[in-house]
Amino acid sequence: MKRQFPLVITFVVGMLVIVSQFIPHQPFGHLSDTLESWFLIISGFAILLGQLNLLKVNIIKIHRKVRNWQYYIVCVVSFVVMITIGILWGTQDQPGLLGQGSALVSFFGRKPFDYIFKHFFENLSATMFSLLAFFMASASYRAFRARNLESSLLLISAVLVMLGRTTIGTWLTGWIPEDLTYLHIPQIANFIMKYLQKTGQRAIMICAGLGIVGSSLRIILGIERSYLGGK
Repeated sequence: MKRQFPLVITFVVGMLVIVSQFIPHQPFGHLSDTLESWFLIISGFAILLGQLNLLKVNIIKIHRKVRNWQYYIVCVVSFVVMITIGILWGTQDQPGLLGQGSALVSFFGRKPFDYIFKHFFENLSATMFSLLAFFMASASYRAFRARNLESSLLLISAVLVMLGRTTIGTWLTGWIPEDLTYLHIPQIANFIMKYLQKTGQRAIMICAGLGIVGSSLRIILGIERSYLGGK
């Protein structure tokens, strides 16, 4: 019964949401709005559980002094600091328990939460993505090796797009007459990005949408039960 009851709820709620998309009249439209509001409430509790789990996992690793446990201390301290200053002084135009914090705003130029987010978090994010560029370059080198027809086309397209986004591409084909502008590398790059790239991207999105539909039907019909702890 403990497993069957959640499956029944999932099936009923899923069917109501699907039907409400095709019959937006009462009572289906109202039920769909109500269920979406419940979803937002449940999501709020899920975020709280995720935060508590974050603290639990990191504190356990600090207590056991696993490898690089000092970094977990930084994570916990940063989490507590951001939560504390957000509650006390709020964020942006939202006041906290201690009001707007006018004295701190005049000192930092903005609220403490926004100051840390702007000058610490955004810089750390930019650093992380800058480091990822090296991994992307390594992956691109492996992917663009001309081993067969498909990889050769990928290599040629990538080179044309990269050249078309730089002044070198304009310089290489700048001598071509104006009536043959379609042979200019920037124009070729724009053609690839506007037509070929979008075509492939839309095909991928369609396949992803079909995958989502299939997974949703498996969950609604009770075939997929991993969220219950099953297989």
